Amino acid sequence: MKKALILMVMALAVFTSCKKEATTTEPIQITPSPPKEAEIVEPAGDQCYAWKSNGSIIEMSFNVNSHQEVNGKLSYNLVGKDKNEGTLIGNMKGDTLIADYTFNSEGVSSVREVAFLQKDGTFIEGYGDVVDANNRVSFKDKSKLKFDAKNTLVKVDCKVE
Repeated sequence: MKKALILMVMALAVFTSCKKEATTTEPIQITPSPPKEAEIVEPAGDQCYAWKSNGSIIEMSFNVNSHQEVNGKLSYNLVGKDKNEGTLIGNMKGDTLIADYTFNSEGVSSVREVAFLQKDGTFIEGYGDVVDANNRVSFKDKSKLKFDAKNTLVKVDCKVE
């Protein structure tokens, strides 16, 4: 008898608690929260970076749009090598810029994939094994890129052209 009474009380408690939940019919208001200011990032003009050492200069300037697409210019003027300059088109993937560098050197147009790691307000150029296919030099395996801090481009004022 005691067990039957306990079972009935438990069943009544479960039934009552379920019924209370079902009778609550207040509409649920879902209001989308407005986007945060920090999430809407529009380009603020060119970002410019340079590396200079013993007469050699690497200069890079670019814009990044809200889709993390990069568009800009890159030039290498290394002592003992021909100067080359051209366009930079690619994407920011996390903290890494991966782009195609289309440039002219000795009157020949070439395309080479470049990588730069963004770290502490600088960009460090990446290196790795490459393959040459379809008139384009690209990295074999981007996960094996090495970033050498000796080639660190620091933020500079952009030149007015």
